[in-house]
Amino acid sequence: MPTKLIEYYDSDTLLEGFLAIPNNVTDKTPAVLVTHDWSGRNEFACKKAEQLAELGYIGFALDMYGKGKFGQTKEEKIALMSPLAENRQALQQRMHAGLTILKQQPHVDSKRIGAIGFCFGGLCVLDLARSGADIAGIVSFHGLLNAPSNIHNSVIKAKILVLHGHDDPMVPSEQVLAFQQEMTQAKADWQMIIYGDTMHAFTNPIANDPGFGTVYNACADKRSWLAMKNFFSEIF
Repeated sequence: MPTKLIEYYDSDTLLEGFLAIPNNVTDKTPAVLVTHDWSGRNEFACKKAEQLAELGYIGFALDMYGKGKFGQTKEEKIALMSPLAENRQALQQRMHAGLTILKQQPHVDSKRIGAIGFCFGGLCVLDLARSGADIAGIVSFHGLLNAPSNIHNSVIKAKILVLHGHDDPMVPSEQVLAFQQEMTQAKADWQMIIYGDTMHAFTNPIANDPGFGTVYNACADKRSWLAMKNFFSEIF
């Protein structure tokens, strides 16, 4: 399939996204943003964009940190993620920069755009929806659910699917309940699937740190991807 790197900007920050296009595209086509975890726009995120292209969607792995910025250690990842996690307005602006550049790509149907995110990326796509972005739907895979402080009485246009591990120590049950109440109050079209005996980062095959709370779960990985496919089949 055709793929390419695309440079774009959020204010004066140079970013670099990865675009994957289905073979033989000629008509306007649905597109899906892919938002990476706390590591940066890594191979995992790019592979998800390619898998979306295999499903017939234009996949775009956006960049939240800046061109060439990736974290290897936990300390490096926290240092990259924290400025955006602590400044949700800046996070939302960066998400909109990715959405804008995706809409500008040839063959993208701007009326049929979705977004998926993993871990930190799940928080990012939820904030994109909370900001009132005019997109069809978002999917959060083991994402953080805490609400931003800069948005009140949000009008959520996107349909929302949250895929969550019941034993995720980074998202306690109180946060799950608060999120459900937030979405209900916003009158959002939302749904949540909770996988039992499943921790954080359950879609990442290299996640193997039970003490930290990140463990791959092949069954939940397969089930969550199928849930996403069904969701996009419905909204597109």
